[in-house]
Amino acid sequence: MNKINGYTEEEATGLIEYIYTGKNAGKTLSYLFETYGREHGRAKGSVRNYYYTLLKSTDDERVSRLLDGKNLSAGCIRPFTEEETDEALRAILAEKSKGMSVRKAIMKVAAGDEKLMLRLQNKYRNLLKKQPERVAKAAREAGIPEEKTFLQRKLEREIDALYSRLAADLRKENARLRAELEKLRNGNGE
Repeated sequence: MNKINGYTEEEATGLIEYIYTGKNAGKTLSYLFETYGREHGRAKGSVRNYYYTLLKSTDDERVSRLLDGKNLSAGCIRPFTEEETDEALRAILAEKSKGMSVRKAIMKVAAGDEKLMLRLQNKYRNLLKKQPERVAKAAREAGIPEEKTFLQRKLEREIDALYSRLAADLRKENARLRAELEKLRNGNGE
């Protein structure tokens, strides 16, 4: 079986035709990746990644034939510069410090630009995951209280629940001891 970057030639041809037809019908790439993936038992992200890999495989004669006349293209990926990353991070953290959710903060920073919003969301998520110290440093520099991690918040909830249980147990014990003391006082004639 002849494969092109992991798909059979028939699958690759089918995907390109599906995308070409869908785009001409006004469908978004995101929608097309999702529906193609659902119909063919593949993840949306996997379909997207394969599509972009195909578009970049211009040195493969078979891919060139598949794409010939389709006018399908991929925009150039422009990564954030370090300065842009720091600026975006400060802006997002500043909005979060006002009580906004991350999503709302990113929406505000992106000023309605959906593509920028998606890029910022992905960048912020990656920073939290791969460079939490950078996020903490930016928060400190901006005078924003350091964000608690999921585990810290979970631990605090568990401690609060433990205190509540202990307090309830102590109230019960206190009430039992008062009743016992009252019995003793009544039994001694006081």
